[in-house]
Amino acid sequence: MIMRIPLIEDLTSEPIPEGSSILVEFDPASLWYNAAVTIAAGWLKDGGGVSFSAAGQSPDRVRTKLKRLGVDPARLESVTDVEGTGMLRIWDWYSASTGAKSQERFAIGSLKVADLSIYYSQQQLHGPPIPHRLLIIDDGSVLGRFNAENNWIEFDLSRIVPMARLRHARMITSMIRGVHSDAAVRRVEAAADGIVEFKLDESADPIQNLIRVKAMKDIGFDGRWHRLKVLDNQEVQVIK
Repeated sequence: MIMRIPLIEDLTSEPIPEGSSILVEFDPASLWYNAAVTIAAGWLKDGGGVSFSAAGQSPDRVRTKLKRLGVDPARLESVTDVEGTGMLRIWDWYSASTGAKSQERFAIGSLKVADLSIYYSQQQLHGPPIPHRLLIIDDGSVLGRFNAENNWIEFDLSRIVPMARLRHARMITSMIRGVHSDAAVRRVEAAADGIVEFKLDESADPIQNLIRVKAMKDIGFDGRWHRLKVLDNQEVQVIK
């Protein structure tokens, strides 16, 4: 099975290895949220499984976007992959961030790292290998709203990032540019196997959405900024 991460692997010289953790740093008004769903849809179409942690957008919004991209969320959420896990799992972080009670099958009830740490250590870190699964957190910065900075960083470094390596998956985490301290950003960057940036260039006329690979530890990459375009179905593509 040939698996490819859309957008990001358009800018790398070879596939991103299993066990890798990629950090996305994004401007709030950039195309990242749509890009995250584009990446998920492409991976699902290639036959892989996706666990999508929806924090910056509701699960229903993610499903609507997937449908526009030609993916049937209802079918994929009910069909299991070779590891016996749903081909698509949408985890609801969004409700917890708004104080609402989730109606989703898979949901995080609390964004306090004391609660999350127990759950991840018991349920996520030590499961079987899942080499064909892509794990996406569309807005990891939400943890900064509910936790002291050092606490959420330690959770990220000791629970989130190691999960990809321990379970042979590929992980994409994300954080909003400009809302965390430089020290926090540096620590999270140091733990990542790759760093990708999404930004909105307001100096251009018209304004432009851009992507670049800032760093990759183990593979070659194109580190230049590239423009992004959005198709009518909201699919995001790289313009080379």
